[in-house]
Amino acid sequence: MDTVLQHLQSQQQTALDELFEFLRIPSVSADSAFLPEMQRCAEFVLRSMIDAGLTAEIIPTNGHPIVYGERIEDSSLPTVLVYGHYDVQPPDPLELWTTPPFEPQIRDGKIYARGATDDKGQVFTHLKSIQAWVSKTGRLPVNIKFLIEGEEEVGSDNLDRFLEDNTERLKADVAVISDTSQYGDGIPAITYGLRGIVAAEVRLTGPSKDLHSGVFGGSVANPVNAIARLCGSLVDETGRVQIPGFYDDVIELSEKEKQEFARLPFSEDSFLADIGSAAVFGETGYSTLERRWVRPTCDVNGIVGGYTGEGPKTIVPSKAAAKLTCRLVPGQNPKTILTALETFLRKQCPPGLTFEFLTFHGCEAFVFDPNSEWINAASAALQAAFGKPPVFIREGGSIPVVSSFQRILGIDTLLLGWGRNTDDLHSPNEHFHVDDFHNGILASAHLWQELAAVRQ
Repeated sequence: MDTVLQHLQSQQQTALDELFEFLRIPSVSADSAFLPEMQRCAEFVLRSMIDAGLTAEIIPTNGHPIVYGERIEDSSLPTVLVYGHYDVQPPDPLELWTTPPFEPQIRDGKIYARGATDDKGQVFTHLKSIQAWVSKTGRLPVNIKFLIEGEEEVGSDNLDRFLEDNTERLKADVAVISDTSQYGDGIPAITYGLRGIVAAEVRLTGPSKDLHSGVFGGSVANPVNAIARLCGSLVDETGRVQIPGFYDDVIELSEKEKQEFARLPFSEDSFLADIGSAAVFGETGYSTLERRWVRPTCDVNGIVGGYTGEGPKTIVPSKAAAKLTCRLVPGQNPKTILTALETFLRKQCPPGLTFEFLTFHGCEAFVFDPNSEWINAASAALQAAFGKPPVFIREGGSIPVVSSFQRILGIDTLLLGWGRNTDDLHSPNEHFHVDDFHNGILASAHLWQELAAVRQ
């Protein structure tokens, strides 16, 4: 292990140079104009896997390709499946970037570039640690399989099919994903739980065209008025979701977890300052961290309808629509929640309006036993790299592939993020702290040794 760590220390600048090459590729999966760059990025990942000592290939899908690599040392060793993605969010608005998004630069100890922390920088830490192990020892402490996709930022439409078609090939004992964050600056974390999600859209159609509100107002249902009432009915003034049966299957947080959350360093004033809000709001009887991490929600993400240009326009609009998401917690079934949501809203739709309910992506919540042997091994690795023990947290977001790994491959996932929530993910001036990049490589190097010990 010492020779591996010494090698990583001596190769820090090389690792940064290679990461910069990775970040210069504008692998924007949402925009077809970047299709050639997506292929170029997949080829970069392929070369990086081969350089790390893996047998690797690019696998076409109906969308952007998947890059798969593996190194099987011994069937008696644990097998770890590492997941990540090489695609990035669109960089817009470009005028808000201090430096161009695909010309990485280091300022104040941070690497600025689109994809720096989400997820190129984080996934690259694992490739560099694998390369160091193979280069200096000739083998790995565990069997490794890498699955790096190019569609995470656009919904991973082809991933589940790939998993289903390759269950034997992808067989593993545990998965590792580094696409989350530390708890705070200098506070490493292991995320052992995520909320699930369902997404839907409600569309209301009234008259076949916009009508004069003076001539027709009051005689026909107004779709915008109706969509506003429907959306307003979802959550009451205490933050409680009003969909019948919404909380029936919710698994409540244990008292031990409540106490552990309460011990985490958290300033409500700092939280409000960071997000630019004047006050917190949410379900009565729960702390802000509990509301963000372990309570279910229903949010209106957007409403459209009628005239929104400059000045007045006196109409009864023809159409209105709203985008909705529910964040789910352990015990809640996405299909059950979607059915309840549709039933609740449809019953309130006024006569004379056509009601359409469209559904999108969804996944169940995820919780990993924080006392498992895999978690203990990951904890030891993070402490060795960051110099302090990690805290154990949940996060309010959703990573659908975690649910897919459980459902299709039957494995749990270690969520080990080296980034920070303040790294401006999906925003202009995305960045990744240089120290976090190097510490992430160290943590990854320690991780393989610690996971190997689980089987000894």
